[in-house]
This record gives sequence, C-alpha cells and structure tokens, in this order.
Amino acid sequence: MLYYLFKWLETFNFPGARMFGYTSFRSLVAIILALLISSIFGVYFINLLKRHQITETQRDAKTDPFGVNKIGVPSMGGVIIVFAILLPCLLLGKLDNVYMVLMLITTVWLGALGFADDYIKIFKKDKEGLHGKFKIIGQVGLGLIVGLVLYLSPQVVIRENIEVREPGQEKMVIHEAKEIKATQTTIPFFKNNNLDYADLVGFMGDHAQTAGWILFVLITIFVVTAVSNGANLNDGMDGMAAGNSAIIGVTLGILAYVSSHIEFATYLNIMYIPGSEELVIFICAFVGALIGFLWYNAYPAQVFMGDTGSLTIGGIIAVIAIIIHKELLIPILCGVFLVENLSVIMQRCYYKAGKKKGLKQRMFKRTPIHDHFRTSMNQVEVGCTVKFKKPEQLYHEAKITVRFWIVTIVLAAITIITLKIR
Repeated sequence: MLYYLFKWLETFNFPGARMFGYTSFRSLVAIILALLISSIFGVYFINLLKRHQITETQRDAKTDPFGVNKIGVPSMGGVIIVFAILLPCLLLGKLDNVYMVLMLITTVWLGALGFADDYIKIFKKDKEGLHGKFKIIGQVGLGLIVGLVLYLSPQVVIRENIEVREPGQEKMVIHEAKEIKATQTTIPFFKNNNLDYADLVGFMGDHAQTAGWILFVLITIFVVTAVSNGANLNDGMDGMAAGNSAIIGVTLGILAYVSSHIEFATYLNIMYIPGSEELVIFICAFVGALIGFLWYNAYPAQVFMGDTGSLTIGGIIAVIAIIIHKELLIPILCGVFLVENLSVIMQRCYYKAGKKKGLKQRMFKRTPIHDHFRTSMNQVEVGCTVKFKKPEQLYHEAKITVRFWIVTIVLAAITIITLKIR
C-alpha cells in the first residue's frame, strides 16, 4: 500500500518518494519492520496466551534427561510470525505481482491450516490435533494452486540464458530478449544446468509441453508437502525451526535477488526471472519475522510456534524455491528437514518390519532425529532393541539446536556455491 502511495506522490516530485521504487530500500524496511512487529507485538501476544492459559502439553522435568521443565509455555506463537510477515508485505510489496500474491496466499493458507491443528490440540484437548489426512489435503491443495497459477499466469515467464561464441573471442552468456513460459528448472553441479520437465516426457510428441506442465504441478505438490512436513518435524526444540528457517530464508533471498537481476543472472549463467524481485521483499519480511520470534523462542523458550508457524514456514520455503526454479536444490539447502523426514520414515518402516516378526525394534532411540541425541536408552521401551545407540553421551537441546544451525549454514553455503561449481 505504501508502495502505491509513494508512487503516486512521486508524480508530484515529493521528496524521498522515489526510494520506494528501489527493491533494496523496500527490502531493508521490510526486514526491520517485520523484526519490530514480531519482537514488540510478540510480548503482548505471549502475555495474552498466558492469561488465557493457551498452552500445549509438553514434557516436564521428570521425563527430560536434563530436568528441563516446559509445562505451561504458551503455544500458537506462529501467529506472531504470520502477522509479522503479512503486514510489511502488504505495506511495501507490489500487490499486483503474481509472485507476491502467491506468497501471501501461501502464508495465509498454511497459517490457517496450522492454526486449526493447534486449536484442536489446545482447546479440544486432543494431542493428535487435526487428522493427518486433512493436513495432507490442505498441503496438496496449496501445491495444486501454486502449480496451476504458475502454469496459467501470463506474468510467470523467464528469459533463457544462452552461450554465444564469437570467433577469436571468449564465450559470452546473454539472455534472450523474448520472455517465454517454460517448465525449466536448475540442476546443481551441471554445466548446462537447465532441465526442462517437458524433455522427460518427450515421448509424448506434440503433447510433451502440456505433459511437462502436469509433471511440474505434481512436483510442486510433492515439494510443498514434503518441505512443510519437514519443517513441522524440525520444530521440536527451542529455536530449532526458527533458526534453521531464517538461514534458509537468507539463502533463498540471495538466489531470488540474482535471478531477478539480469546482470547477475548473466554473470552466473542462470535463468532471468522478471518480476521475482518482489520475492526479495517477502523473504526479508520472512527472515525478520523469524529473527524477532527467536527473541522469545530461543532457549529457554517463552513461546512455541506450534503448527501455525512450522507448517507455514515450510510451505513458504518450498513455494519460493519453486518460483525461482531452484526446487532441485532443496535436498541440499533443506538437508536438515530432509533428514528429519527420512528418520521418521525409517523408524516407522523398521518398526513395522520387526512387528511382523514379533520383535520390538527401533532404528533410532527416538525420532525425529534431533530427539535421538537427547534420549537415553533408559527411556526406550523395555525389551526393545535399538540399531543406532550412539552417541552414548546425551546433549542438551541448546547444543543440539546450535549444531543443527551450523549444519544448515554449511548446507546454505554449498547451495550458493552450486551457482558457480558446474
């Protein structure tokens, strides 16, 4: 809204109005505004939750190996994150930009889905929360919306990067003047690093392009569901999900910026995506909201984000990666989320395999994997065998959280390096 106001004031030569036309200025204002909203509004919201005793059942000092008591800590803190993202974007973003609109829809959609889950857990006293199938339906529905909008919207275009070789001169990378709709994505570590989904279904002949878009929509659904669930599983320790997601957000911000800047896109030999600079404003608000939330969520947490926060931040990360055609980088960038997901799947499969043989067995002491490092063998079910018992030394959750942050920083660095290592 402020963007349009100052755009109008610019016609009257209003002093400073032109600053709102710069992505860098609006991005800096967005991150500061989001941080202030989440940190200042956060304390009032936490007090409101405490007054109404809006808390989720958590572990107490008797069951925690380090005697950490988390009874009575408010939940649903993800509401803080959602509002701290939405307000700066509504004020500073171009609301006619398809990418900004998609991100706002993603935030509201998954925020509402997570809120419904938290509401059932807290007010209905049902630890299971929203039934799993309804979560999946919500995530699949969002993935379908995102995929179809990117397919049908005329604003969603790219300009391909091509190499030109002149006799006696070094090769040059240029971008075609023509903007096209394409099902291309970036493959890390490969020289000619664009993969066209339509090529994977080339056997369909004249229908290959349409089939490529169908494949793209299916991949979008899978990515949104997987990353959203991964972030949800990662939210098990104070500051864990918020810190990891902020690091991932910064990385996506860098990738979105270079993809929206034709000179950087040319230098890095990546596709140029017109209009994606609005994602930088959104990402700055996203990172600012998470950092502000960390003020209260860092150990010892004064508030938990709940599914309202974790489902939302996972979906946001997935949709941004899809928009900038970097979804194949997610296994690297979101490696922590991937391992959390895999640990739960492996644990369940290993348990079921043992159950068929009449055995009690676990792959890990506890999953998601971060809980494995703070669980002793004494806490495992009696008579149950565990394949991976190490480390024998237990780690405090604050140490586990920081180490997971470090791993995410390393993965983020590798993700950025893939732009040049091919």
